Amino acid sequence: MYTRTTDSEKENRWKQLHGKQKIQYVWDYYKLPIAVCLILLYLMGSMVYGHFTRKDIVLYTGLVNVSAGEPLAAELSRGFLNSIDAGTSRTDLRLYTGLYFTDDPDDPNREYAYASRVKILASIDGEQLDVLLMNREAFDLFSQNGYLYNLDALLRELDAETAAQWTPYLVTSTVLQENDTDDTQADWPSVSESAAETCSMGLKMSQKGLFKNAGFDGDVYLGVIKNTPRMDMVIEYINYLYSEE
Repeated sequence: MYTRTTDSEKENRWKQLHGKQKIQYVWDYYKLPIAVCLILLYLMGSMVYGHFTRKDIVLYTGLVNVSAGEPLAAELSRGFLNSIDAGTSRTDLRLYTGLYFTDDPDDPNREYAYASRVKILASIDGEQLDVLLMNREAFDLFSQNGYLYNLDALLRELDAETAAQWTPYLVTSTVLQENDTDDTQADWPSVSESAAETCSMGLKMSQKGLFKNAGFDGDVYLGVIKNTPRMDMVIEYINYLYSEE
């Protein structure tokens, strides 16, 4: 028959315990509320830590079909933050690397290319991608499928000095008048000549600034994602990449 221990009996037993016995006694009787309290303290601590260490992302950049060593990657991220006096303690630039695109049906890395495409399209939908740095193949694929901003239109909104600096490096590509991309398919849709036009959809980055002496075998192209909500920061980033300093 179960007999409930009275408060008086607990007190007398407590007085009879010494050292580690008291610790064991507390744990035996109160381990559940102790565990709950510890979990709550951990969750509260994580929330406070996350609040004070969370960084604001000022720009999202992706490298597609090009790779950057650690020094260049640092210049593409921390270097830009330093150039705008943003520092790195509370701000960050998210640099996506290792992305690979191709429309070659016989490419041995086609499955990896499809996974990269899914990742990028998800980032675009979530407005977490602003700028792409890529080779010509990737640049044409993104242009043709309507994911890049028309830089002819952007230049008309810029100041004369900036527009003059960018104009010599404009690169044209074919672009669909409407985005007919089917995200469920692994292949990029073909471009119908009757549904396409040629526009300035990117900038060649290899002839000046940060990429000039970076050692790339081919040219590197920059494209601006059409739905970016950070266009002012994109403009600053492009000016930084073209800077000769």
